[in-house]
Amino acid sequence: MSDKVSVLVAGSWGTALASVLAANHREVYLWTRNPDQAAEINSSHTNHHYLPGITLPANIIATTDLENAVTGSSAVVIVAPSSGMRQVARSLKPFWKEDMICVHATKGFESETMKRMSTVISEELGCPEGQVVVLSGPSHAEEVVRRCPTTVVVASNDDKRAVAAQELFINNDFRVYTNRDLVGVELAGALKNIIALGAGLSDGLGFGDNAKAALLTRGLAEISRVGVELGANPLTFAGLAGVGDLVVTATSQHSRNWRAGSLLGQGKPLAEVLDSMGMVVEGIRTTEAAYAISLKLGVQMPITDQIYHVLFKERSPRRAVEALMGRDRKTEMEAISQETWEQWHS
Repeated sequence: MSDKVSVLVAGSWGTALASVLAANHREVYLWTRNPDQAAEINSSHTNHHYLPGITLPANIIATTDLENAVTGSSAVVIVAPSSGMRQVARSLKPFWKEDMICVHATKGFESETMKRMSTVISEELGCPEGQVVVLSGPSHAEEVVRRCPTTVVVASNDDKRAVAAQELFINNDFRVYTNRDLVGVELAGALKNIIALGAGLSDGLGFGDNAKAALLTRGLAEISRVGVELGANPLTFAGLAGVGDLVVTATSQHSRNWRAGSLLGQGKPLAEVLDSMGMVVEGIRTTEAAYAISLKLGVQMPITDQIYHVLFKERSPRRAVEALMGRDRKTEMEAISQETWEQWHS
């Protein structure tokens, strides 16, 4: 296997994963469309806009030439925003080789089609979806790049490709598990961003820890419910890609989704919130896609429903919380067992 690995693109998460690969003595080519960003990474070994105050390994080579970035690589790691994934995969196609390992680390849906990222990539590269590997789990870029202990999961229907991805990334600071549930890992990574928005919104309203704990618990049930309907293993949602990623994204100020929700809870308009973030907030698009999926499948997603109406229908955050608290009475086991486990075993 070649030591060359390509990472597309040079945002905060792409840069952080490039730093992990570089620490593993890979020859890392980091592709960006921005010539100034490439020049900064190569000359100063920084990516100040996305990861201020961080010095990057010298064996990360930034380039705006996609062919140069990809040719001769053993693996390509795609970390494009969900809105740009199809275009990046389409641009990759002329330089793609079937023996390359394709890993993606994007948590979202294609909003126009409601498709998962592995589906989008496989359509554009012309490879089976099961050959794509997804990397997910509780992992803030700001901590990964500082080599804080982090544990993630890589999932694929192809065991050999999952193990190959594991070997690319694993080291003493970055522990990697494998998982065969590609669908569940992708869905968990995308859908938890909605609940993180809700957690930030709750904090912005000043509702405290009790409200947030309930939101995360019921949010996990909601994620599991739609995940099982789409073919995922419910155990995945109890793992790193599920509860692990949900906790870190919904409780940390590193989280863009939490910060966006907090600002919304404080009364800021959505347009102002997005302008202030400076980076993509995947949970916004994911909420729109998940709301459509819930209607299509006939699956109840009450938290998603309320956040959708806050984001796109001008419902006040306080009214949304009141609507959730005023829902029909249920037993907890009815909410958990019948909605998830019994459905999966039937």
